[in-house]
Amino acid sequence: MDVHSSSRPDQTRVRHLDLDLDVRFDRRILEGSVTLHFDRVTSDDLILDTRDLAIHSVENAAGYELGAADPFLGSPLRIRLAGPAGDPANDWVRVHYSTSPGASGLQWLDPPQTAGKRHPFLYTQSQAIHARSWIPLQDTPGVRVTYSARVRTPAGLRAVMGAEMRDGHFQMDQPIPSYLIALAAGDLAFRPLGPRSGVYAEPALVEAAATEFSDTEAMISAVEEMYGPYRWGRYDLLVLPPSFPFGGMENPRLTFTTPTILAGDKSLVSLVAHELAHSWSGNLVTNATWSDFWLNEGFTVYVERRVLERVYGAAREEMEAVLGRRELDREMAGLPEADRVLHLDLTGRDPDEGCTLVPYEKGALLLRTIESAVGRERFDRFLRSYFDHFAFRSITTADFLAYIQAELPNPVGLDEWIFRPGVPAGAAEPHSDAFTRVEAGWPADTSLWTTQEWLHFLRFQKDPDMARLDREFHLTDSRNSEILHQWLLMSVKTSYQPALPGIEPFLCSVGRRKFLKPIYTELMKTPEGQARARQIYAKARPGYHPIAQVTIDGIVGKV
Repeated sequence: MDVHSSSRPDQTRVRHLDLDLDVRFDRRILEGSVTLHFDRVTSDDLILDTRDLAIHSVENAAGYELGAADPFLGSPLRIRLAGPAGDPANDWVRVHYSTSPGASGLQWLDPPQTAGKRHPFLYTQSQAIHARSWIPLQDTPGVRVTYSARVRTPAGLRAVMGAEMRDGHFQMDQPIPSYLIALAAGDLAFRPLGPRSGVYAEPALVEAAATEFSDTEAMISAVEEMYGPYRWGRYDLLVLPPSFPFGGMENPRLTFTTPTILAGDKSLVSLVAHELAHSWSGNLVTNATWSDFWLNEGFTVYVERRVLERVYGAAREEMEAVLGRRELDREMAGLPEADRVLHLDLTGRDPDEGCTLVPYEKGALLLRTIESAVGRERFDRFLRSYFDHFAFRSITTADFLAYIQAELPNPVGLDEWIFRPGVPAGAAEPHSDAFTRVEAGWPADTSLWTTQEWLHFLRFQKDPDMARLDREFHLTDSRNSEILHQWLLMSVKTSYQPALPGIEPFLCSVGRRKFLKPIYTELMKTPEGQARARQIYAKARPGYHPIAQVTIDGIVGKV
């Protein structure tokens, strides 16, 4: 059972959706219907997850009832099914509905919030349990569905989905979990990256994005050589406006990505490698519940770094791995013990709270340690067999444990890694020769430094001479989002006054939680910082995605 869903797929299981939607920018709603095709198992009821949806009617049903709202889960929609089971005429219902303007899985942007400043923009973010805010469905990763969709937009705007465009409608023939259903609409241009990849973006950004992502085909080939064929047809990317709360979202066929990775030197495209890796770990083999989230993210970080090693060399991979390991230690130091385990108990909690570095970096470190114990060649054979064996299935941690014990018995102490807090002794620690050189002293020449070397250099400063750093390296004026974020965070911690005016434009121009949360948290540690945080947040909050608003509300308070 998935504690984050009211649906009972063990009783009636949805297998296919047909969406028919109008994008209403004037009212900030989606309006239309979804037809759900299902298999009855033991019940004459179909229970769907919803959140803040207006249910107008239900066709081909004996009746329906919308239950009371739960703060995390929303309201269950119980539909009494018509006619006897086994008759194909009775294996579908059509729900006519509209979304709320404040739907947690939708962000509506006015023209000034976009790159072009002329047209509005809409995008969805369904993970973890936000699909229910724009579609009534069984919103659990344990249920996989195929879907089709017809989406109507105002003239001049283009709709895209994580699906194939076929005869005027979208079609997803491979079964996917609800959190991977994705829609965006706006003024979009397209540039090809290769025979099976390309990038969508607003016209002002599309050329820069195509240049930045030009290694995408090489990345796809790298994963295929290690772990088997890419099974989703195309791999396209969509660059969203800067309010997107995450670095990327791995929607099949159409990865959503933040514009903050457009650094101009490909130094931040590890995010593309990460989202691509999800095409195997996450999209192909999916966590069955959000307590099993590490099965998605730990495997994906591991595969991401193997891709970086193949495409950009071992030195790049080593730097990324060391940065990840040290960030894991920093974050775990502030987490309760219960949140330092891989298999989390999220009963009664918002699953978004489980999105820490633990499932990502501790999960990847576990796989790195297994690789070290059994050898890379043997571990690669295991991973390929794992992806093949569980392809297009949603699995639990127990399923993984049973499979690895059968195929690769006793590689490391798996129970200690998965169910106990912290990083066990004997973990395979990454090392970077490039970082050793960075630590050797004040650099004489940084002209060839990567973003990763800059981040390590700044984080390595124990008692930083902020004025000298700024004078010699012009960090306050950096246009690299990762470097600027690190610099502004250090400036708040040290009260470095010349950089502090830059905090407001930064926090008002990005919506990525990775950047927002640390700076707001640090600001709230002093009375002066609290005043600054509340003043900035009052301006910035309307432009943040609802997911980011919930996070920052918890730090600053509602303004």
